[in-house]
Amino acid sequence: MTLGPLEYIVIGFDGNRFDGSIAREIEKVVAQKIIRLVDVVFVGRDADGAAVIVELDNKDDPRFASFAPLLADRMALFTPEDLATITDSLPLNTSGLALLFEHRWAEDLKDALAAAGGFLVDRVVIPPDVLAEVSAELEAEAVPA
Repeated sequence: MTLGPLEYIVIGFDGNRFDGSIAREIEKVVAQKIIRLVDVVFVGRDADGAAVIVELDNKDDPRFASFAPLLADRMALFTPEDLATITDSLPLNTSGLALLFEHRWAEDLKDALAAAGGFLVDRVVIPPDVLAEVSAELEAEAVPA
């Protein structure tokens, strides 16, 4: 099995307010074959900094039930070290959902590049704060004076 480009994101929630309701939006991009979920892990830090790590294959927890249909391709590629780093990056009293996913939209492009002797030179993800700043600037320009 050849994997396409992999990326992970961590979606944070103040306190322990994660309820699984975002699963339907994630399911849309999975169903459209834009991404494939490779690993999904619930992480958190309490007010004292103690870490909580729960694999989402724990189907007995109602917070994770909505993710069950999305875990068919799960490969559990996060290492314990990855999860410790992710958890340590969370602010105190925050929970998060760590999503490792494959960019399925790029699978054919990857094959075409290889067939043409091409290769990826660089890949950069624009940080969320920079994206928010650019979005605000674009919105301000779009408002008629």
